[in-house]
Amino acid sequence: MNPGLIVVLGLLVFSILGVPIAFALGVSTLWALMAAGFPTVVVAQRMYSAMDSIPLLAIPFFILAGNLMSGSITQKILNTANALFGSVKGSLGVVTVAASALFSAISGSGVATASAIGGITIPGMKEEGYPSDFAAALASISATMGPLIPPSIFLIVYGSATESSVADLFLAAVIPGLVLALALAGYVLVYAKRHSFPAREKVPAREAARIALDSAWALFMPVLILGGIFLGIFTATEAAAVSVLYALLVSLFVYQDLSVKNILTVFGRSAVTTSSLLFVMGVSKASSWIVVTSGLPSMILDFFERITSSSVVILLLINLLLFVVGMLMEGNAAIVMLTPLLMPLVKQIGMSPIQFGVVMALNLCLGLVTPPVGGCLMIGNMIAEEKLEKTLKAILPMLGLGILVLMLTTYLPQFTLWLPAAAR
Repeated sequence: MNPGLIVVLGLLVFSILGVPIAFALGVSTLWALMAAGFPTVVVAQRMYSAMDSIPLLAIPFFILAGNLMSGSITQKILNTANALFGSVKGSLGVVTVAASALFSAISGSGVATASAIGGITIPGMKEEGYPSDFAAALASISATMGPLIPPSIFLIVYGSATESSVADLFLAAVIPGLVLALALAGYVLVYAKRHSFPAREKVPAREAARIALDSAWALFMPVLILGGIFLGIFTATEAAAVSVLYALLVSLFVYQDLSVKNILTVFGRSAVTTSSLLFVMGVSKASSWIVVTSGLPSMILDFFERITSSSVVILLLINLLLFVVGMLMEGNAAIVMLTPLLMPLVKQIGMSPIQFGVVMALNLCLGLVTPPVGGCLMIGNMIAEEKLEKTLKAILPMLGLGILVLMLTTYLPQFTLWLPAAAR
């Protein structure tokens, strides 16, 4: 059997059995190496080369910055969103979407966004009479903006795997991320009007100004990151380091929600998250090497060409593959493993690697709300204490909006490429 196919099939079997993704990949890789007669030292070599990358330095920095700013920032973001949209019918639903988008621009994590924002807004929506399945579905799918809106760990990993500009990838993801947020907010407004959801009292102008001023330091962080990259002041990796320094100064001296005594705890938590992520990436790099050297990408390319010569259909099939993989597999591992598999096909149909990076990230983000894995969906459903099948039914129209944004990202190149071009 083809060694690359052994890796893919082994990964699927072990994942279905509930084996953690790093171990599923590791065992599948060793199995394929032995079947092909390769020395097992290849695993160690490839794991080291995967992590020996300057662009990947952005990952621990952004994770650390997000943890440093996680103290009182959630409530400040919610207060700001409520001051802006509180008087709208269905305001708490709109606040959930807006706050998730803002928190995503700081944390870069879907699961963290679902926990932080959903943990507050889901009980709030239930108290105001929102159906619990709707509340869980909305908070869950809003959290999928975490790995899409910069700083996105998915895009950093993809940039390292393809040697693409992480700065360009960040800028390319801005418009799809904002359009997804607007689409979800629009759906909430329509749904709220149809079901007569309540509106909150309008926040007085003076109080709104006070809230905005209080939150300004937190909300400036994504502006600092994207603005610095857009203006060419620093690279994405340098922006990550700057964000840590900024988060440290704001948390210690402005908001004062982080004590010197707690800094080591935050650093330790960030180190554990980073090391587990890089371990998965290292094993994924070894498995992707086997997949590439086995000739599996050429076999897949030939298979697609035999099915159709239409680039429209090929892109649809690629999206379907990525969507299914997102249901089953951790996103960063999927990027490292599938990128070398699909990149020859993507280049042949003339798609920019920058555009494809956003397409891949968006697909894997939507996988966060689709079983059997669906990390964001599981967290939102658990907070709402709702039956999973009811939440799944409620999330389908919102998932449809996400797929619509995905199709725009796939078939309209300027949807992603206009902003990076404008920054040059």
